[in-house]
Amino acid sequence: MKRPPFTITDKIANFIAQISEQIGKIQASGEYERNLQLRKANRLRSIQASTAIEGNTLSLEQVGDIIDGKNIIASPREIEEVKNAYTAYQNALEFNPFSETDFLKAHNLMTAGLVKEAGVYRASDVGVFDGTKIVHLGARPQYIAGLVKDLFEWAEKSDAHPLIKSSIVHFEIEFIHPFSDGNGRMGRLWQALILSKWRAIFAWLPIETIIYENQIDYYDVLGRAEKTADSTEFIEFMLSYIKESASQKNYR
Repeated sequence: MKRPPFTITDKIANFIAQISEQIGKIQASGEYERNLQLRKANRLRSIQASTAIEGNTLSLEQVGDIIDGKNIIASPREIEEVKNAYTAYQNALEFNPFSETDFLKAHNLMTAGLVKEAGVYRASDVGVFDGTKIVHLGARPQYIAGLVKDLFEWAEKSDAHPLIKSSIVHFEIEFIHPFSDGNGRMGRLWQALILSKWRAIFAWLPIETIIYENQIDYYDVLGRAEKTADSTEFIEFMLSYIKESASQKNYR
């Protein structure tokens, strides 16, 4: 795959410097290494937020109860979404972020029992709608496998900073829209995975929570980037949220 369209702006460069400094401070503090409860709390926050972005109505407390094996009164589908997301995140670090096979395995964990095409690419066309207006048409089914393969090959070989690379992969997954369902969850999971391979602490930072709190802006920026097929604005946007997730209030 040729280099995806993006520009390294001054804003992106500044965010990289700021985030790197923040991550260095967190690592030096040893907070995540010694605080198991903090890691669990942030993992639950990430799961609740990532599923909520897709319409799941379960609260953080309910998500915690499900993970703890307690029975709750809720939609079976929403409960299954949470269980699946937890399994996917718990197994994420075992995946190679540049493996198409692992990508499909992760999707199967994320959507098992929820969609017929769990773990396989969609076989029909799909569009993203705003009401009755189509705002983005995913790649034609016959091209999906090749596009994903090319994306991962580029990402594996690229010297782009992981903060940039992970944001581009997130955007391109959304742009290709390879699955019948679960594209948003997979895009966010795969960005977290790439970042975690760079700095393990990213497995525990609640980036999805910040996205959920700014969900309208997230979709607006994603929509604008999809219209131009250029991920620059989306990279800037994601780095601002990663910076926020690494702020002191989110790790103490």
